[in-house]
Formats: sequence, C-alpha cells, structure tokens
Amino acid sequence: MIRPVDPKNYVAESEPAAGKRSSGGVIATRVDIFCEDCVTGMRVLAPEMVDVVVTSPPYNLGIRYRSYSDRMARSEYLGWTEAWGSEAMRLLRRDGSLFLNFGQSAEDPLMPFEVVHRLSQLGFYLQNTIHWIKSISIEQPDGTVVSRGHFKPINSKRRLNNCHEYVFHLTKFGTVSLDRKAVGVPYADKSNIARWGHTAGADRRCRGNTWFVPYRTIRSRKGERPHPATFPVELAERCLRLIGRKNCVVMDPFLGIGSSAEAALRVGASRFIGFEIDTEYAAFARTRVDVIQATPPGGEGFPNPRLAD
Repeated sequence: MIRPVDPKNYVAESEPAAGKRSSGGVIATRVDIFCEDCVTGMRVLAPEMVDVVVTSPPYNLGIRYRSYSDRMARSEYLGWTEAWGSEAMRLLRRDGSLFLNFGQSAEDPLMPFEVVHRLSQLGFYLQNTIHWIKSISIEQPDGTVVSRGHFKPINSKRRLNNCHEYVFHLTKFGTVSLDRKAVGVPYADKSNIARWGHTAGADRRCRGNTWFVPYRTIRSRKGERPHPATFPVELAERCLRLIGRKNCVVMDPFLGIGSSAEAALRVGASRFIGFEIDTEYAAFARTRVDVIQATPPGGEGFPNPRLAD
C-alpha cells in the first residue's frame, strides 16, 4: 500500500512481488486506484514522491458526468483549481512535470489561460504549450484535400469548429530536460541528417508542439467508453515518453476510465497513482488495468483494443 486508506475508497492495487517481472521481461507497474476526491486523497501522500502528473480535469463546460457537477461558478472553479494544483505542486519532485490537458468552449475561450495563470501563481512555470490536434485538413499540391481525425461540429455563423485542445507542460523552475526525440519524427528531407550536426547521424527530429492524435469513435458508450470525455492513451503516453525517465512514479488526480494508467503501463512506469470519485469509472479503469497486465506485451489485447479512450 502507498498509504493507509479507508477500505471503501480503495478499488484495488496491483503490486508485484519484489523483482517480479511480466512475461515480456519488463518490471511490472504497481497501480493504485483510489475512489475518492483527489484533493482529499493527495493530502495524505508524502511530499515530492511523484515524477509526472498527467491529467485532464473537468473543464467546467456542463458535461454530464455521473458523480460530478461540471457547472461551478467561475470563481469557485478557479479556487478548486488552486486546491488540487497546490497538492500537485507539493507532491511533485523538484524536477517533476505536470501535463495538463485542457479544452475550451466558444462561450468561455479564456478559461484554459486563466487556469494556467492560477497555477502559475502557485509557483508553476509554463515550460511548454502543446497543441493537441484532433482533426486537420491539408490541401495537397494537386488541389485535393486530405482530412484526418474527428471533431464535434458547431452549428454557428460566428464561430469555427474547435479541432484542438491544449496540453500545458508545467514545471517548478522551467528547467526540466526532455527527451525530445523519444516522441520525434523522421526527417522528410533526409539530406538534413548530414547537414545538421545536432542529428548525430540519426533520422529523428523534434516533433514540435503540434501533436496530431485522433481519438477513437465509439458505437456504445456503455460497453466501450462509459465516460463523456475523451483522453487518448496515445496523448498521455507521448507526455510520459517526452520526460524520458525509467521507473518513474506517475499520478493522475482525475483518472476517469484509466487512459493515463494504461499509458503508464505502456512506458513501464514503476508506479501509478490514480484518483477518481465515480465508482463506475474507477471500476472500469481497474478492469482495464487488470486486462492489460494479464496480457503478454505484444499479445492480442495488449493494449486492449476494446477499451476506448
């Protein structure tokens, strides 16, 4: 156990015996999921025990969650942001990172920036701003248009469809080193490999801060994604790989149905801690983790394709 907990709040943990490895030869990730308010839960954890927080909190847009009201007064919401942000700051190591996914609405387009401003007042430094591109259309030289991804259309004469969200990378001092090539891409022009000395002969460059990550569509919310918001595993996984640390401790205060937990398993984190107030979402996340940990890496169902983001 990471800490003493009320048994009714503890969904379950997966903790391998000392030295135990998965069938793929990788140290198994310990996963602890707590079904409780994240601020209450984080307050009991030891300071500076977390390497990375990767999360996507409710955006205060009126989304219909099962156990949470997504319609707070603006001042109340920002105050709540300070509450959980203060605990995240306390739990992060000096060289830790917070990756905060946040979307915006046409009615309140400044909210993402106000959230970051509140976090900066707690001592967080905005080290990078990543744009999660959910849908994009690119015109080709021959005039054809290639469209990829998905978006929720807006029926408006004044506003454009919103096809992206933010991922704010916040640190304590703005000095955290990143493994940029861990999430890099090959050079389109291969002559650049020899032209630029910093390549060291490798066909890999920094991807930049625009990340195209389409989310999966679903047919049945109940069977595939019993949660009203999407948070792709690939998005969380990229954040964790960017940090470039082995055996790190990952935390998500707003676990939902477990995308960040799956990402932690994919990168081989030593420990994952998640908080989720809804019993159904937490149980779904726990099942998701159990299915993945019971499947050999590379085997059918790893990661389980039936579990959407």
